[in-house]
Amino acid sequence: MVARAKSPVASALGVALRDFALGATKVLKIGFLAPLTGPLKAWAAPGLDGCQIWVDRVNAAGGVKVGSRRYLVELVAYDTMYQPERAFQGAKKLILEDGVKLIMMSGGNDLSFDVRRLIRQHRMLVAILLPSDLSPDTPTIVAPSEVHPIYNVTGVDWLRRNKPHLKTAAMCAQRDLFGLPSIATYRAAFEAAGIELVAEHLFDPATSDFGPIVDELLAADPDILCWDTAYEPFVHALTIEAHNKGFKGQLLSCTCDNYAELVRRTSPEFMEGFVFQFPDFDDPGLNDPRVNFEAPNTFYEEFCRRYPGTWSAVSWEYASTLELWKSAVQRARTFEPFSVLAMMKVGGIGPHAFGEAVWWGKDLFGIDNALVGDWPVVTIVDGRARIQEYGSIVGWWNEHKSVLIKHMRELGLMWDQREQVAASS
Repeated sequence: MVARAKSPVASALGVALRDFALGATKVLKIGFLAPLTGPLKAWAAPGLDGCQIWVDRVNAAGGVKVGSRRYLVELVAYDTMYQPERAFQGAKKLILEDGVKLIMMSGGNDLSFDVRRLIRQHRMLVAILLPSDLSPDTPTIVAPSEVHPIYNVTGVDWLRRNKPHLKTAAMCAQRDLFGLPSIATYRAAFEAAGIELVAEHLFDPATSDFGPIVDELLAADPDILCWDTAYEPFVHALTIEAHNKGFKGQLLSCTCDNYAELVRRTSPEFMEGFVFQFPDFDDPGLNDPRVNFEAPNTFYEEFCRRYPGTWSAVSWEYASTLELWKSAVQRARTFEPFSVLAMMKVGGIGPHAFGEAVWWGKDLFGIDNALVGDWPVVTIVDGRARIQEYGSIVGWWNEHKSVLIKHMRELGLMWDQREQVAASS
């Protein structure tokens, strides 16, 4: 009897099933080290939820293929409570006990000198949201999804072109490693736009009464009130105070998480035109062919179904990082950090969520470890967040980099200044 030849489809299916069987029991662990409780929860917990959606999808499709094996992905989370000592203990656990191959962090106070030293010692690949935390002393730390606070320049530049009657601004922020780099960036953006900063207030993160702060800012009679990169509870308290005190001008902020609650607590008219930097992922503007985040509308629908009322600025960001990492792992055929990092950065460009971007940052961070391209400018229109345009961060930088470096140096935030402080401590 003559054996029947197998069809190409059957052969391919057999290979795929053998590959899956080879790796079905293998698990690839990814660490999530961030403040899952406290005032920064809105910038961490929704990101973990978004990662879980990504992990469920990847595992349902057979996991991550590394060479000839497939690995199921497991998330291992550790709540830092935004306390440096807890972040250090969490980093040790994830690296030494859990054996993770990637750690995702918000950054800021969590990325202490001790945590950096541990990362260097174990050559761990770490993805952060704050490129202002980058420095050449820890080359395996990258910022592949969010380029806070540099993208804030795009919102100010949009106001300059679309609302040229706005001539003055007043700003406040908490005094920490989220607020201070953003202060420097907004100062530079206002200066480049010809908008005078008439009042500025840095407050303690433990502040609970925002009435006096808003009074101080309003006393300068600004056209724009800017909340910098304040935490979600702060943005809500400040916005409500501004509404209650009769402010009629322009509101500007890095984020405006749960803006529907602010519309309810103030009014649709008061929130109309509020400018910030993070879209909902059902936004029609995300159907732009440049966008690299797969099926953003579907991701948003699933997120809102599984975690109702918790969508925030970071809901998609860590998942975006994971997709970039997965692609690099599969092309490198290994999950070892230096090989994956090299593959992520090959050619000096990468597929950022909002379009092709460049690995950039040496002049500002001492190392080209931030993936930087265009970023959306979002305004509230009829009670909904809507993308107005994608602004070029690199284009702004090429024209105004000396202004931003000046303001970063004034606050002691340049990478070489931070290294000097670390060395002397």
